[in-house]
Amino acid sequence: MDTPMDIPAARRALATEAVHAGRDDLARQGLHAAPIDLSTTYPSYDSRGEAARIDAFAATGAEPDGPPVYARLGNPTVARFETALARLEGTEAAVAFASGMAALSAVLLVRASLGLRHVVAVRPLYGCSDHLLTAGLLGSEVTWTDPAGVADALRPDTGLVMVESPANPTLAETDLRALAHACGSVPLLVDNTFATPVLQRPVEQGARLVLHSATKYLGGHGDVMAGVVACDEEFAGRLRQVRFATGGVLHPLAGYLLLRGLSTLPVRVRAASENAAELARRLAADPRVAAVHYPRIGGAMVAFETHGDPHDVIGGVRLITPAVSLGSVDTLIQHPASISHRIVDADDRRGAGVSDRLLRMSVGLEDVDDLWADLDGALGQGPAEHATAGAGHRTGPGV
Repeated sequence: MDTPMDIPAARRALATEAVHAGRDDLARQGLHAAPIDLSTTYPSYDSRGEAARIDAFAATGAEPDGPPVYARLGNPTVARFETALARLEGTEAAVAFASGMAALSAVLLVRASLGLRHVVAVRPLYGCSDHLLTAGLLGSEVTWTDPAGVADALRPDTGLVMVESPANPTLAETDLRALAHACGSVPLLVDNTFATPVLQRPVEQGARLVLHSATKYLGGHGDVMAGVVACDEEFAGRLRQVRFATGGVLHPLAGYLLLRGLSTLPVRVRAASENAAELARRLAADPRVAAVHYPRIGGAMVAFETHGDPHDVIGGVRLITPAVSLGSVDTLIQHPASISHRIVDADDRRGAGVSDRLLRMSVGLEDVDDLWADLDGALGQGPAEHATAGAGHRTGPGV
């Protein structure tokens, strides 16, 4: 019988990859848990050989053969996480960074280094991603459009098309295969933070680059900050060169926590998604709620708009935590117009569907009845004029 170590990666189920990818060599070393390598530098008595390896890295960005050289070039613990995430996303490589924004910045710098500073982007994106592009902080220029307008927005200097699906915070979904076709030879970058590879693999639909704020579901416990880009090896080499030059490296302890987080990713996402779907169903039937947004592919994120003051809901929860971020084992709720998307121009924000009454909830692993009891109490009685008015527009499965 094949052991997980003997089964070719292409034949492994996602759940198996989540547990074993990046750890395939441990048993041969007499280890069970992945070690944490905290070294910042590594001894070498062969300075000629080390010079050759550094030259090779400078030329292609390929990971140096042999023992590590310096922590900014790479770290064995972080490399395990990168290997595992690449396998889960179905790409040749992955490159980890200190945050999701550092990862996106590196992608933009790679394209800008080739003279391709123009970006075509589809709103809504995560608020800080929107701000980074709009403000041109890295010298980029952005054209905002909807998916149908991407092909017409392309220019000779377009280096990237970016989309988030499901989108933050409206959970709007994009036909990634059609969008990738519209991009032609321009790389499509998909922010897959909300979906994770459990629900979709963008490269299978034509995307060239997959971005994650690994702080969210990949870590899964609200105790690690990181970003990662899954891509082909050629692009990964350029990302490593940018990471080395700019220093946006991931700490080894974070790499260890992320590798550990991946092992339970499928179980966590599926269980939280069941809770989210049920809460979306109950919210959709509630006359105090004006609209519910829940993606067709499912997931653990729910967005909804209230008839009453959304700030009262934020102030009224007791079990659910009112906080930014998402993807943890506990349930979080926040008001995007006040926090995560506050940095986006108000007209642009509303034009992308981020209304002032929209609340975004990251559903965790608690008992769904306890979560509903907390939401029910936070929603209160609602304005009298809406008590029997019905719940308005609904989106998503079962809502």
